[in-house]
Amino acid sequence: MSDYPYRYERTLRVADLRERFDELEPGAESGSEVRVAGRLLSIRKQGKAAFADLRDGMDRIQLFANQKVLGDDGMDSFVSLGVGDIVGAAGEVIKTRRGELSVKVDEVILLAECIRPMPEKWHGLSDIEVRYRQRYLDLLLNEEPRRALHARARANSAIRAFFDGRGFSEVETPILHPIAGGAVARPFITHHNALDIDLYLRIAPELYLKRLLIGGFDRIYELNRSFRNEGISPRHNPEYTMLEAYEAYVDFEDTMNLVEDLVKEIAQAVNGSLRFEVDGHELDFSAPFQRRTMFEVIQQATGKDLLPVWTAGDAGSLGAIGDELGAAIDPKWGPGKILLEIFEATTEKALIDPIFVAGFPKEVSPLAKDHRSIPGFTEHADLIIGGVEIAPCY
Repeated sequence: MSDYPYRYERTLRVADLRERFDELEPGAESGSEVRVAGRLLSIRKQGKAAFADLRDGMDRIQLFANQKVLGDDGMDSFVSLGVGDIVGAAGEVIKTRRGELSVKVDEVILLAECIRPMPEKWHGLSDIEVRYRQRYLDLLLNEEPRRALHARARANSAIRAFFDGRGFSEVETPILHPIAGGAVARPFITHHNALDIDLYLRIAPELYLKRLLIGGFDRIYELNRSFRNEGISPRHNPEYTMLEAYEAYVDFEDTMNLVEDLVKEIAQAVNGSLRFEVDGHELDFSAPFQRRTMFEVIQQATGKDLLPVWTAGDAGSLGAIGDELGAAIDPKWGPGKILLEIFEATTEKALIDPIFVAGFPKEVSPLAKDHRSIPGFTEHADLIIGGVEIAPCY
Protein backbone atom coordinates (compact mmCIF):
# COMPACT_ATOMS: atom_id res chain seq x y z
CA MET A 1 0.00 0.00 0.00
CA SER A 2 1.50 3.35 -1.03
CA ASP A 3 2.12 5.96 1.65
CA TYR A 4 1.73 8.73 -0.91
CA PRO A 5 -1.62 10.51 -1.43
CA TYR A 6 -3.78 9.35 -4.33
CA ARG A 7 -4.49 12.95 -5.38
CA TYR A 8 -3.74 16.52 -4.41
CA GLU A 9 -6.21 19.29 -5.10
CA ARG A 10 -4.49 22.36 -6.51
CA THR A 11 -6.33 25.66 -6.49
CA LEU A 12 -3.98 27.36 -8.96
CA ARG A 13 -1.27 26.48 -11.42
CA VAL A 14 1.89 28.53 -10.94
CA ALA A 15 1.37 30.42 -14.21
CA ASP A 16 -2.11 31.52 -13.07
CA LEU A 17 -0.76 32.41 -9.63
CA ARG A 18 1.92 34.64 -11.15
CA GLU A 19 -0.56 36.36 -13.43
CA ARG A 20 -2.99 36.99 -10.58
CA PHE A 21 -0.53 38.19 -7.91
CA ASP A 22 2.37 39.65 -9.88
CA GLU A 23 1.38 43.24 -8.99
CA LEU A 24 1.95 42.71 -5.25
CA GLU A 25 4.40 45.22 -3.79
CA PRO A 26 7.68 43.92 -2.27
CA GLY A 27 7.04 42.91 1.34
CA ALA A 28 3.27 42.73 0.84
CA GLU A 29 0.92 39.92 1.86
CA SER A 30 -2.04 39.04 -0.35
CA GLY A 31 -4.34 37.52 2.28
CA SER A 32 -5.11 34.76 -0.27
CA GLU A 33 -4.49 31.10 0.48
CA VAL A 34 -3.49 28.84 -2.43
CA ARG A 35 -2.58 25.20 -2.98
CA VAL A 36 0.14 24.46 -5.54
CA ALA A 37 2.00 21.31 -6.54
CA GLY A 38 5.15 20.54 -8.46
CA ARG A 39 8.75 19.34 -8.35
CA LEU A 40 11.34 20.86 -6.01
CA LEU A 41 14.35 22.23 -7.86
CA SER A 42 16.29 23.46 -4.83
CA ILE A 43 16.07 23.78 -1.04
CA ARG A 44 18.11 26.15 1.13
CA LYS A 45 17.93 26.91 4.85
CA GLN A 46 18.74 30.31 6.37
CA GLY A 47 18.48 30.30 10.17
CA LYS A 48 14.84 29.86 11.17
CA ALA A 49 13.62 30.21 7.60
CA ALA A 50 13.98 28.01 4.54
CA PHE A 51 13.28 28.46 0.84
CA ALA A 52 12.56 26.05 -1.99
CA ASP A 53 11.96 26.48 -5.71
CA LEU A 54 8.92 24.58 -7.00
CA ARG A 55 8.09 24.16 -10.67
CA ASP A 56 4.99 22.89 -12.41
CA GLY A 57 5.21 22.72 -16.19
CA MET A 58 7.07 25.80 -17.47
CA ASP A 59 6.68 27.96 -14.37
CA ARG A 60 8.46 28.31 -11.04
CA ILE A 61 7.42 29.71 -7.65
CA GLN A 62 9.31 30.10 -4.39
CA LEU A 63 8.12 28.33 -1.26
CA PHE A 64 8.92 30.24 1.94
CA ALA A 65 8.97 28.25 5.19
CA ASN A 66 9.06 29.97 8.58
CA GLN A 67 9.71 28.15 11.84
CA LYS A 68 7.11 30.29 13.64
CA VAL A 69 4.44 29.00 11.27
CA LEU A 70 5.51 25.37 10.83
CA GLY A 71 7.00 24.68 14.26
CA ASP A 72 10.10 22.58 14.83
CA ASP A 73 8.70 19.33 13.46
CA GLY A 74 7.19 21.00 10.41
CA MET A 75 10.44 22.83 9.70
CA ASP A 76 12.46 19.63 10.03
CA SER A 77 10.09 17.92 7.60
CA PHE A 78 10.42 20.80 5.12
CA VAL A 79 14.23 20.88 5.05
CA SER A 80 14.39 17.07 4.88
CA LEU A 81 12.66 17.11 1.50
CA GLY A 82 14.96 16.28 -1.40
CA VAL A 83 15.67 18.05 -4.66
CA GLY A 84 13.48 16.36 -7.27
CA ASP A 85 10.69 15.45 -4.85
CA ILE A 86 7.15 16.24 -5.97
CA VAL A 87 5.20 18.05 -3.26
CA GLY A 88 1.95 19.84 -2.60
CA ALA A 89 2.15 23.13 -0.71
CA ALA A 90 -0.54 25.29 0.86
CA GLY A 91 -0.18 28.81 2.21
CA GLU A 92 -0.57 32.55 1.67
CA VAL A 93 0.77 34.29 -1.43
CA ILE A 94 3.28 36.97 -0.49
CA LYS A 95 6.05 38.95 -2.10
CA THR A 96 9.33 39.06 -0.19
CA ARG A 97 11.15 42.28 0.52
CA ARG A 98 13.47 41.37 -2.35
CA GLY A 99 10.47 41.21 -4.69
CA GLU A 100 10.25 37.41 -5.03
CA LEU A 101 6.67 36.16 -5.41
CA SER A 102 6.31 33.29 -2.92
CA VAL A 103 3.93 30.98 -1.10
CA LYS A 104 4.37 31.30 2.66
CA VAL A 105 3.66 27.68 3.44
CA ASP A 106 1.67 26.38 6.38
CA GLU A 107 1.51 22.85 4.95
CA VAL A 108 3.77 20.80 2.68
CA ILE A 109 2.93 17.22 1.66
CA LEU A 110 5.31 14.80 -0.05
CA LEU A 111 3.43 13.46 -3.08
CA ALA A 112 6.22 11.42 -4.66
CA GLU A 113 9.84 10.98 -3.66
CA CYS A 114 12.69 11.38 -6.14
CA ILE A 115 14.68 8.17 -5.60
CA ARG A 116 17.64 8.91 -7.86
CA PRO A 117 19.74 12.06 -7.37
CA MET A 118 19.02 14.95 -9.73
CA PRO A 119 21.84 16.34 -11.91
CA GLU A 120 23.53 19.45 -10.54
CA LYS A 121 21.05 22.37 -10.67
CA TRP A 122 23.07 25.34 -11.82
CA HIS A 123 24.64 23.86 -14.95
CA GLY A 124 21.61 21.90 -16.04
CA LEU A 125 22.10 18.84 -18.24
CA SER A 126 24.70 19.43 -20.95
CA ASP A 127 25.82 15.92 -21.97
CA ILE A 128 24.30 15.48 -25.44
CA GLU A 129 24.21 11.69 -25.17
CA VAL A 130 22.28 11.81 -21.89
CA ARG A 131 19.97 14.56 -23.14
CA TYR A 132 18.92 12.56 -26.21
CA ARG A 133 18.66 9.17 -24.51
CA GLN A 134 16.92 10.43 -21.35
CA ARG A 135 14.59 13.08 -22.70
CA TYR A 136 12.68 13.30 -19.43
CA LEU A 137 15.84 14.63 -17.72
CA ASP A 138 16.44 17.05 -20.58
CA LEU A 139 12.87 18.39 -20.25
CA LEU A 140 13.19 18.52 -16.48
CA LEU A 141 16.40 20.55 -16.36
CA ASN A 142 16.68 22.54 -19.59
CA GLU A 143 14.33 25.33 -20.58
CA GLU A 144 14.90 25.13 -24.34
CA PRO A 145 13.30 21.69 -24.93
CA ARG A 146 10.36 22.63 -22.69
CA ARG A 147 9.77 25.76 -24.79
CA ALA A 148 10.02 23.68 -27.96
CA LEU A 149 7.44 21.19 -26.69
CA HIS A 150 4.97 23.95 -25.80
CA ALA A 151 5.66 25.73 -29.11
CA ARG A 152 4.95 22.51 -30.99
CA ALA A 153 1.61 22.11 -29.21
CA ARG A 154 0.66 25.71 -30.05
CA ALA A 155 1.70 25.16 -33.67
CA ASN A 156 -0.45 22.03 -33.98
CA SER A 157 -3.44 23.83 -32.46
CA ALA A 158 -2.94 26.74 -34.87
CA ILE A 159 -2.77 24.35 -37.84
CA ARG A 160 -6.03 22.66 -36.90
CA ALA A 161 -7.80 25.97 -36.23
CA PHE A 162 -6.56 27.36 -39.56
CA PHE A 163 -7.77 24.45 -41.69
CA ASP A 164 -10.99 23.89 -39.76
CA GLY A 165 -11.81 27.58 -40.21
CA ARG A 166 -11.41 27.22 -43.98
CA GLY A 167 -13.70 24.25 -44.35
CA PHE A 168 -11.08 21.50 -44.50
CA SER A 169 -11.81 18.11 -42.95
CA GLU A 170 -9.17 16.51 -40.75
CA VAL A 171 -8.70 12.84 -41.65
CA GLU A 172 -6.64 9.85 -40.49
CA THR A 173 -5.24 7.47 -43.08
CA PRO A 174 -3.54 4.07 -42.58
CA ILE A 175 -0.04 3.87 -41.14
CA LEU A 176 0.43 0.29 -42.36
CA HIS A 177 0.64 0.19 -46.17
CA PRO A 178 0.65 -2.88 -48.43
CA ILE A 179 2.90 -1.00 -50.89
CA ALA A 180 5.68 1.44 -49.96
CA GLY A 181 4.78 4.66 -51.77
CA GLY A 182 3.91 8.32 -51.58
CA ALA A 183 7.53 9.49 -51.65
CA VAL A 184 11.00 8.26 -52.53
CA ALA A 185 12.50 6.77 -49.35
CA ARG A 186 13.48 3.42 -47.83
CA PRO A 187 10.58 2.05 -45.76
CA PHE A 188 10.39 0.20 -42.46
CA ILE A 189 9.01 -3.32 -43.04
CA THR A 190 6.86 -5.26 -40.59
CA HIS A 191 4.82 -8.45 -40.77
CA HIS A 192 1.10 -9.02 -40.22
CA ASN A 193 0.80 -12.46 -38.65
CA ALA A 194 -2.93 -13.05 -39.20
CA LEU A 195 -2.75 -12.26 -42.92
CA ASP A 196 0.83 -13.55 -43.29
CA ILE A 197 1.88 -10.54 -45.38
CA ASP A 198 4.61 -7.92 -45.12
CA LEU A 199 3.45 -4.36 -44.59
CA TYR A 200 5.30 -1.04 -44.67
CA LEU A 201 5.16 1.84 -42.23
CA ARG A 202 4.00 4.78 -44.29
CA ILE A 203 6.58 7.01 -45.91
CA ALA A 204 3.87 9.61 -46.55
CA PRO A 205 0.04 9.64 -46.52
CA GLU A 206 -0.20 10.98 -50.07
CA LEU A 207 -1.73 7.99 -51.84
CA TYR A 208 -4.57 7.54 -49.34
CA LEU A 209 -5.29 11.26 -49.20
CA LYS A 210 -5.61 11.34 -52.97
CA ARG A 211 -8.08 8.45 -52.76
CA LEU A 212 -10.16 10.64 -50.47
CA LEU A 213 -10.11 13.34 -53.15
CA ILE A 214 -11.41 10.79 -55.62
CA GLY A 215 -14.10 9.91 -53.08
CA GLY A 216 -15.38 13.48 -53.16
CA PHE A 217 -13.59 15.17 -50.22
CA ASP A 218 -12.29 18.32 -51.89
CA ARG A 219 -10.61 19.90 -48.80
CA ILE A 220 -8.74 17.55 -46.48
CA TYR A 221 -5.69 17.60 -44.24
CA GLU A 222 -3.81 15.23 -41.97
CA LEU A 223 -1.25 15.79 -39.22
CA ASN A 224 0.41 12.42 -39.41
CA ARG A 225 3.32 10.29 -38.22
CA SER A 226 5.49 9.08 -41.07
CA PHE A 227 8.55 6.82 -41.11
CA ARG A 228 11.66 6.67 -43.30
CA ASN A 229 14.29 4.01 -42.67
CA GLU A 230 17.22 6.28 -43.44
CA GLY A 231 19.82 8.47 -41.74
CA ILE A 232 19.48 10.75 -38.75
CA SER A 233 20.48 14.42 -38.75
CA PRO A 234 19.20 17.75 -37.37
CA ARG A 235 16.98 17.93 -40.48
CA HIS A 236 15.90 14.28 -40.77
CA ASN A 237 14.48 11.73 -38.36
CA PRO A 238 13.27 8.16 -39.00
CA GLU A 239 9.95 8.97 -37.29
CA TYR A 240 8.44 12.42 -37.63
CA THR A 241 5.22 14.42 -37.91
CA MET A 242 4.24 15.99 -41.19
CA LEU A 243 1.26 17.95 -42.48
CA GLU A 244 -0.35 17.18 -45.81
CA ALA A 245 -3.30 19.16 -47.11
CA TYR A 246 -5.19 18.82 -50.40
CA GLU A 247 -7.66 21.16 -52.06
CA ALA A 248 -9.42 20.64 -55.38
CA TYR A 249 -10.03 23.28 -58.08
CA VAL A 250 -7.01 25.47 -57.23
CA ASP A 251 -3.52 25.91 -58.74
CA PHE A 252 -0.11 26.24 -57.10
CA GLU A 253 -0.50 30.02 -56.80
CA ASP A 254 -3.56 29.45 -54.62
CA THR A 255 -1.65 26.81 -52.64
CA MET A 256 1.24 29.21 -52.07
CA ASN A 257 -1.25 31.75 -50.75
CA LEU A 258 -2.70 29.11 -48.43
CA VAL A 259 0.72 28.04 -47.13
CA GLU A 260 1.83 31.63 -46.59
CA ASP A 261 -1.29 32.37 -44.54
CA LEU A 262 -0.81 29.14 -42.58
CA VAL A 263 2.85 29.85 -41.73
CA LYS A 264 1.95 33.34 -40.56
CA GLU A 265 -0.80 31.93 -38.33
CA ILE A 266 1.65 29.45 -36.80
CA ALA A 267 4.29 32.14 -36.25
CA GLN A 268 1.77 34.38 -34.51
CA ALA A 269 0.53 31.52 -32.31
CA VAL A 270 4.02 30.39 -31.31
CA ASN A 271 5.83 33.74 -30.99
CA GLY A 272 3.02 36.21 -30.40
CA SER A 273 4.43 38.28 -33.26
CA LEU A 274 5.25 38.10 -36.96
CA ARG A 275 8.70 39.54 -36.23
CA PHE A 276 11.18 37.32 -34.39
CA GLU A 277 14.76 36.05 -34.40
CA VAL A 278 15.96 32.63 -35.56
CA ASP A 279 19.65 31.65 -35.24
CA GLY A 280 20.70 35.29 -35.14
CA HIS A 281 18.58 36.32 -38.14
CA GLU A 282 15.74 38.81 -37.81
CA LEU A 283 12.72 37.48 -39.69
CA ASP A 284 9.67 39.55 -40.63
CA PHE A 285 6.63 37.55 -41.69
CA SER A 286 4.38 40.61 -41.94
CA ALA A 287 5.50 41.39 -45.50
CA PRO A 288 4.35 39.26 -48.46
CA PHE A 289 6.64 36.26 -49.00
CA GLN A 290 8.88 36.55 -52.06
CA ARG A 291 8.23 34.34 -55.10
CA ARG A 292 11.14 33.67 -57.48
CA THR A 293 12.03 31.07 -60.07
CA MET A 294 14.87 28.64 -59.39
CA PHE A 295 16.91 30.37 -62.08
CA GLU A 296 16.47 33.77 -60.43
CA VAL A 297 17.60 32.65 -56.98
CA ILE A 298 20.59 30.70 -58.38
CA GLN A 299 21.67 33.74 -60.39
CA GLN A 300 21.35 35.97 -57.31
CA ALA A 301 23.49 33.57 -55.25
CA THR A 302 26.13 32.66 -57.86
CA GLY A 303 25.98 35.24 -60.64
CA LYS A 304 25.25 32.46 -63.16
CA ASP A 305 22.24 32.72 -65.48
CA LEU A 306 21.35 29.08 -66.13
CA LEU A 307 18.07 29.63 -67.99
CA PRO A 308 19.70 29.78 -71.48
CA VAL A 309 21.72 26.62 -70.73
CA TRP A 310 18.56 24.90 -69.51
CA THR A 311 16.57 26.00 -72.55
CA ALA A 312 19.30 24.61 -74.82
CA GLY A 313 18.99 21.25 -73.04
CA ASP A 314 22.76 20.99 -72.65
CA ALA A 315 23.26 18.67 -69.66
CA GLY A 316 27.03 18.59 -70.23
CA SER A 317 27.38 22.38 -69.94
CA LEU A 318 25.05 22.42 -66.94
CA GLY A 319 27.16 19.74 -65.23
CA ALA A 320 30.36 21.68 -65.96
CA ILE A 321 28.88 24.79 -64.35
CA GLY A 322 27.85 22.68 -61.37
CA ASP A 323 31.41 21.37 -60.99
CA GLU A 324 32.72 24.93 -61.26
CA LEU A 325 30.34 26.02 -58.47
CA GLY A 326 31.44 23.15 -56.19
CA ALA A 327 28.33 20.99 -56.53
CA ALA A 328 28.87 17.21 -56.51
CA ILE A 329 27.60 16.33 -60.00
CA ASP A 330 27.25 12.74 -61.24
CA PRO A 331 27.85 12.58 -65.03
CA LYS A 332 24.97 10.10 -65.34
CA TRP A 333 22.41 12.61 -64.05
CA GLY A 334 19.94 14.33 -66.31
CA PRO A 335 19.71 18.13 -66.52
CA GLY A 336 16.86 18.36 -63.97
CA LYS A 337 18.77 16.50 -61.28
CA ILE A 338 21.91 18.56 -62.03
CA LEU A 339 19.99 21.84 -61.72
CA LEU A 340 18.44 20.76 -58.42
CA GLU A 341 21.88 19.78 -57.07
CA ILE A 342 23.28 23.21 -58.06
CA PHE A 343 20.36 24.90 -56.31
CA GLU A 344 20.75 22.85 -53.11
CA ALA A 345 24.55 23.17 -53.01
CA THR A 346 24.87 26.89 -53.78
CA THR A 347 21.62 28.65 -53.03
CA GLU A 348 19.14 27.00 -50.68
CA LYS A 349 21.00 27.63 -47.40
CA ALA A 350 21.42 31.33 -48.29
CA LEU A 351 17.64 31.88 -48.53
CA ILE A 352 16.95 33.20 -45.04
CA ASP A 353 13.85 35.38 -45.45
CA PRO A 354 10.65 33.54 -46.43
CA ILE A 355 10.64 32.82 -50.15
CA PHE A 356 8.79 30.49 -52.50
CA VAL A 357 11.11 28.97 -55.10
CA ALA A 358 8.41 28.53 -57.73
CA GLY A 359 9.10 25.94 -60.41
CA PHE A 360 11.05 22.65 -60.25
CA PRO A 361 12.47 20.46 -63.03
CA LYS A 362 10.00 17.80 -64.16
CA GLU A 363 12.72 15.18 -63.80
CA VAL A 364 12.70 15.59 -60.00
CA SER A 365 9.00 16.45 -59.58
CA PRO A 366 7.20 14.34 -62.20
CA LEU A 367 3.73 14.21 -60.62
CA ALA A 368 3.17 17.98 -60.52
CA LYS A 369 1.41 19.87 -63.29
CA ASP A 370 3.54 21.11 -66.21
CA HIS A 371 4.75 24.68 -65.78
CA ARG A 372 2.81 27.02 -68.01
CA SER A 373 5.84 29.15 -69.03
CA ILE A 374 9.10 27.24 -68.34
CA PRO A 375 9.59 24.17 -70.59
CA GLY A 376 10.67 21.04 -68.73
CA PHE A 377 9.50 22.46 -65.39
CA THR A 378 6.49 21.78 -63.20
CA GLU A 379 4.33 24.07 -61.07
CA HIS A 380 5.95 22.89 -57.86
CA ALA A 381 7.08 25.50 -55.33
CA ASP A 382 9.14 25.08 -52.17
CA LEU A 383 8.81 27.50 -49.27
CA ILE A 384 12.31 28.15 -47.88
CA ILE A 385 12.84 29.87 -44.52
CA GLY A 386 16.18 30.14 -42.76
CA GLY A 387 17.84 28.07 -45.47
CA VAL A 388 15.51 25.11 -44.83
CA GLU A 389 12.73 23.70 -46.99
CA ILE A 390 9.54 24.17 -44.95
CA ALA A 391 6.79 23.15 -47.37
CA PRO A 392 6.51 21.89 -50.95
CA CYS A 393 3.40 23.08 -52.82
CA TYR A 394 2.03 21.65 -56.05
